[in-house]
Amino acid sequence: MGGERSNITGVVLTGGRGRRMGGEDKGLVLFRGRPLVAYALETLQQAAGTVLVNANRYAEEYARFGYPVIADRTETFDGPLAGLFSAMLAAQTEYVLTVPCDCPLIDGVLLKRLYFKLREEGAEICSAHDGERMQPVFLIAERRLAVSLSVYLESGQRKVETWLGSHRLALADYRDHPELFANINTPEQLKELESRYSGSSRSDSEDRSELHPLASPPGTILVE
Repeated sequence: MGGERSNITGVVLTGGRGRRMGGEDKGLVLFRGRPLVAYALETLQQAAGTVLVNANRYAEEYARFGYPVIADRTETFDGPLAGLFSAMLAAQTEYVLTVPCDCPLIDGVLLKRLYFKLREEGAEICSAHDGERMQPVFLIAERRLAVSLSVYLESGQRKVETWLGSHRLALADYRDHPELFANINTPEQLKELESRYSGSSRSDSEDRSELHPLASPPGTILVE
């Protein structure tokens, strides 16, 4: 990816209320002894030249990870698009790349597929597709779309897929790695995902390497 990284701002979206996690801020919940947000930050370092954290609570705790923390422009927890909009306003790069904070199996090398497919298809936005459904919070978008997103949010709309579909959208095909999108919304899901690693003495990077062997991108679906 080389020099392209310098033209991408990556942002971890941690701005939810964490209701299903008992009110805990999901990004700070521990998975295998590390906060969930740490996995996302590690991933974005490989794909973006600048990294931000979007957080509406516990800003001081998130700042300790060493990256700028930005909040939504509103105080009403308006969802992932509100975090994307804040990142677009803060970014100085042509593209903004987002990932959620609750998917610890994400992989930086595979995440780059979004950028390559966006450029290949001449799209304005590229989101991930796991072979069965779109994973809309894994996306890269042109920063200039902030104007469009502002109008959409001001109209009271919040659904990610609807806004994405109003632009030239490419869907990067991740059917070869659907495990990337395993997410943690509840304490039960946390235990279930951790159980897959029980008894392992290997490092997180070794575990993730086994889960995500490098593969050639299988292609892209372009949505008109």
